[in-house]
Amino acid sequence: MRVNLSHNVGVQFSILSPGQCEEIVLSAYEVLERIGARFHDPEAVEILRNAGCAVSGGTLVCFPAGLIDQALSTAPASFTLFTRTGEPAISVEPNHAHFGPGPTCPNFIDPDTGARRPFVKWDAALTARACDALPNIDYVMSLGSVMDVPQHLADIHEFDAMVRETVKPIMSWSFSRESLAQIHRMCIAVKGSAEAFAREPFMIFYAEPSSPLKHTAEALRKLIYCARQNIPIVYTPCPIAGATAPATMAGILVQNLAETLGGVVLSQCIRPGTPVVVGGVVSILDMRTTILSYGAPELALLSAAATEVARSLGLPMFSTAGCTDAKCLDQQAGIEATFSILTAALSGANFIHDVGFSESAMTGSLPLLVMSDEVIGMARHLARGIRVDADTLAVSAIEQARETGEYLSLDHTAEHFREQFWFPRLLDRARYGEWQAAGGKTMEERILERLREIIAEHRAPSLPAGTTAELDGMMEAVG
Repeated sequence: MRVNLSHNVGVQFSILSPGQCEEIVLSAYEVLERIGARFHDPEAVEILRNAGCAVSGGTLVCFPAGLIDQALSTAPASFTLFTRTGEPAISVEPNHAHFGPGPTCPNFIDPDTGARRPFVKWDAALTARACDALPNIDYVMSLGSVMDVPQHLADIHEFDAMVRETVKPIMSWSFSRESLAQIHRMCIAVKGSAEAFAREPFMIFYAEPSSPLKHTAEALRKLIYCARQNIPIVYTPCPIAGATAPATMAGILVQNLAETLGGVVLSQCIRPGTPVVVGGVVSILDMRTTILSYGAPELALLSAAATEVARSLGLPMFSTAGCTDAKCLDQQAGIEATFSILTAALSGANFIHDVGFSESAMTGSLPLLVMSDEVIGMARHLARGIRVDADTLAVSAIEQARETGEYLSLDHTAEHFREQFWFPRLLDRARYGEWQAAGGKTMEERILERLREIIAEHRAPSLPAGTTAELDGMMEAVG
């Protein structure tokens, strides 16, 4: 008889022990309580002062441990994002990994010419179209910052381009609270009412504090707006080890957690139960080039460790993967993107972003996004583990094969191979002659062929004519 038997329902690994997670959490508490953080918005400071924080100099806020504990008790561990047509799309709960691109790259790899050029509004639309078509991309960000519109309106134009080309959830951002309010009004227009959007949110908002331990006025005003409107928010920093954070892996994890927890506390002071996601882009300064490295193994290591810390607190995690320091779709890009995707999938982070970032987040690449979609499929197949039960143990099939000498004709094989085997779309497994006869295409050629097929043929369900007209009017009004 078996006793104390546990069953794995997926593959994961641990970077930190429970004791190490606790040490990082307690150190972050100490930072917030003894050192504090700068909050550069009077309204945010007053909210925190009234909640029991100590304030000095008008901006330096120190948090009592009890207030942090109270915020963690009300911040939800799970929530749901929907498609813009109302179907549940992303279930945010522990160990459910969802992948998407990132925002704000100034450059873009032109899908037609392969040239690096400034990012324009149509590129945001093409990215949304590609995300809508790719089965392993779960939510949409633009891969860039729109350069061919008035710059103070680029965030609004970006959302406008994306919402017309995808039904998948969108992770949006903005320069200001005013732009956020406009994007919120556009979401309401798409859903038909504020109540419908609140019931079935298809947009989650991204904002970030500034390392080390600073919360800008605009970041705080956006956080306050989201909390009051009950809009799910990602509030995560971008600390750089050796530059804006300690050079030690444990040290940057402590600072990163302290920075993101400041937003958790503020959101829960305003509206307990506001969905808030912690995490961050956590990597190193390459001391030879002085760039924030997106392909460094430390990014994957730190992201996985931060996921474990977030999970220990019952908070959803925003992680990073599918990105590279390479300038083109070469072997370096493949190595770095694959390594981070696999690590992120095994970590169980909830939102894994920046898929398609190349050149250290300076250039958005749809070819890299398409390639990464294939890699994510492989990683997910590995991360789901192996189901062990009476049917999959296959003793009866083994008995049958003793007589036949093969498994290909068995009903057991027909019943299980589609679910048990992973089938690539872009990776080549053909015999050499078949590969030659099909044109002898390289992986890059197959990726570009798939991308051009998506751009030419894929279309998300159109918005109703009345909604399109309403969005047109909004965009005409903002300029």
